[in-house]
Amino acid sequence: MTRPIAHLPRLAALALVTFFSTVSALHAHSPALQPLVDRAAQTALEKYAPQKLLPTQLAITLVDLSTLKSSASSADSAPRASYRGDVQIYPASVIKLFYLAAAHRWMEDGKLNDTPELRRAMKDMIVDSSNDATHYVIDVLTGTHSGPELSDADIKTWFDRRNAVTHYFASLGYTGVFAHKKPWSDGPYGRESQAIRLFEPKRNLLTTDATARLFTAIATGQCVTPARSAEMMTLLARDLATKDPDPDNQATFTGPVLPAGAKLWSKAGWTSQTRHDAAYIELPHGPKFLLVVFTTDHAHERTIIHTVAKVIVDAFAK
Repeated sequence: MTRPIAHLPRLAALALVTFFSTVSALHAHSPALQPLVDRAAQTALEKYAPQKLLPTQLAITLVDLSTLKSSASSADSAPRASYRGDVQIYPASVIKLFYLAAAHRWMEDGKLNDTPELRRAMKDMIVDSSNDATHYVIDVLTGTHSGPELSDADIKTWFDRRNAVTHYFASLGYTGVFAHKKPWSDGPYGRESQAIRLFEPKRNLLTTDATARLFTAIATGQCVTPARSAEMMTLLARDLATKDPDPDNQATFTGPVLPAGAKLWSKAGWTSQTRHDAAYIELPHGPKFLLVVFTTDHAHERTIIHTVAKVIVDAFAK
């Protein structure tokens, strides 16, 4: 997780924006999209300079899905650009998107039994972002469970098994993905805590690029199978019409800046220090795009994601 550093004067912060924009441009898939992503980042950094938002506390990846001609087109061929998109960041609940995809892959391969209890856990993990449900899914995926501390040899074996999802995504060519730690509201105990002490910094980590790649495959029907992709999208659908009093409802991360008639599918999450959203958006007049925004050390600033998203939405709405 990015740690706060001394506040930079506005001009120094903008200089760092230029630096990181240049770096991200080297890895951008689409030169046409890169200026838009850079402008969204700079807009947020300028607006939240009084709150000491730094370039190192923001990451963005944008994928334009409007140009894919058919479902047969490779999801990886969609134009994309990013701002610090390859930087590993603690992912909050966005990690649950990776557990969902792995579960469907292993059910398809016959490695997991497709049971009502597993289905219930996957639904609660994504729809309600339940940590208890996520614990169940991780145990099923990895064949591990929580409990008292283990011997040095046994904890290493346990941790290797706990990394089954990490190894799966590495086999697909994903980089920057560590997916093994259960999300705890009050802190881990026993072997969960032991593993953190022994194996940090290999905690849960994601990049916005890796997150966008996975979500793009799901949104385009190319994750596992079209039928399983559709099942995942059903769980990720957000109702923009419902007025939920919870300010951290997943629809409130990007949803408030969307125009009437827009559709949103997302996986959002927050901790005391982070606020992230991975959102697939369809605008009423046709444009489709996927936007992943991670912020660190500014979880109390709920509207940073709004600011980034509005720049992107306004550009696609023209």
